[in-house]
Amino acid sequence: MAETGASTLPPTPPRLSPVTRAERFVWLTARVLDQHRFAHDFRGGSADQVETALDAYRNEDGGYGHALEPDLRGPVSQPLHTAHALRVLDAVGRCAGQRVERICRYLTAVSTADGALPAIHPSQHGYPTAPFVTVLDDPPSDLLATGPVVGLLHRNEVWHAWLFRATDFCWQAVESLDKSHPYEIEAAVAFLDAAPDRPRAQAAADRLGRLVRQHRLVALDPGRLDAYPVSPGYAPGEHHFPYDYARTPRSLARAWFTDDEMTRSLDHLAAQQQEDGGWPVRWRHWAPAPAMEARPVVTIDALRVLRAYGRTID
Repeated sequence: MAETGASTLPPTPPRLSPVTRAERFVWLTARVLDQHRFAHDFRGGSADQVETALDAYRNEDGGYGHALEPDLRGPVSQPLHTAHALRVLDAVGRCAGQRVERICRYLTAVSTADGALPAIHPSQHGYPTAPFVTVLDDPPSDLLATGPVVGLLHRNEVWHAWLFRATDFCWQAVESLDKSHPYEIEAAVAFLDAAPDRPRAQAAADRLGRLVRQHRLVALDPGRLDAYPVSPGYAPGEHHFPYDYARTPRSLARAWFTDDEMTRSLDHLAAQQQEDGGWPVRWRHWAPAPAMEARPVVTIDALRVLRAYGRTID
């Protein structure tokens, strides 16, 4: 007989770790590429398998398409798809060799007159595209598309003729910003974090940090989100937090925020993991497939940020 007052209920099972919960979510919902990315990043999986899965999105022109970036549907190569591919290759240590040489040839072919990338190449005409994305016949150069690509290539010590003018464009674009929006600032940080001229990058980053705080482009108190405006054209509640800009402690953007501000933002990020194990997509949903395909990507990114800051995820 049980002792008086002793509970007859079974013991509560231990709470599963964030990465274990996310793993189940990824296996239930993710594309094959993102399944292999998760396995590589958190379970010791093979970089070869990630590369093989990424090949399914590569086109003969050296660029990437086939909705690798979920908000652009269709088979055609696009700069944003190709930037996504470079992030994948960088994450598995394969951003080099003939594969990247072919990518640089593609970037050269689709560049604008000043040697930089458009956000959307006009070949996207005729394919389903998110309504917040504009497809132009003669698109201008865009920092949002160019900055992350140039940064990744510099970080991996890739040297190609395309980089010279594209780097000049990024410097001019970053140093002339007097107003902006969060995604453009993120692109600027991606460039500055790897730009070869470190003193110039530091000075540009310091100025951008002041701009971000002055224009309230960052939600510094996740408990008072109503106090922070959302940028025009963004979805309701599409706030950006310190960790969106400083994705690792080594980022130049980390200096923009106090330790308390960064801690609050990371606490908020950890708390955003949902019951199914995935993190939510904060931008505007416009069709079921893009939102479903984006959530595993967002989930992997969230875990990588938390791990980079020393948070326990497993």
